[in-house]
Amino acid sequence: MHLQLRTPVYQQPLQVFMGFTRDLFLRLAPPFPTMRLLRFDGCTPGDRVEIELLVGPARFRWTSLITEAGQLPDGSMYFIDEGQELPRPLRYWRHRHLIEHNPVRSGSIIVDDITYRTSSRLLDLLIYPLMWAQFAYRKPIYRRTFARL
Repeated sequence: MHLQLRTPVYQQPLQVFMGFTRDLFLRLAPPFPTMRLLRFDGCTPGDRVEIELLVGPARFRWTSLITEAGQLPDGSMYFIDEGQELPRPLRYWRHRHLIEHNPVRSGSIIVDDITYRTSSRLLDLLIYPLMWAQFAYRKPIYRRTFARL
């Protein structure tokens, strides 16, 4: 299943890329499920992010590996995290964080480009609204964080 959200912000791609820190990661966590950050190395290839999701008494581990990062010829920046250990029902996770140059607004567009899979297409469709909501939650946080300098 594919999901993509776009958020215009006022800072340039390199500034936005440098702003993807541990602090921002914690602020992007939605209120449910509760998240506990176990490890955050950064956003360059080889870095790991490990979290624990708390749903009532249940705990679910999620580990992602940053597999790619870089700058595109137009000045856009990106990094990709891929799930290594995923909570059920997820079986596959790839999140491309693209920070496009936006000359119209003298800033950037943060693109959350996500591909995920569970054990069935029906389940993929059923959890789509939840996935969309989890990432739509980030939009005002991105806007506040990357407001004008």
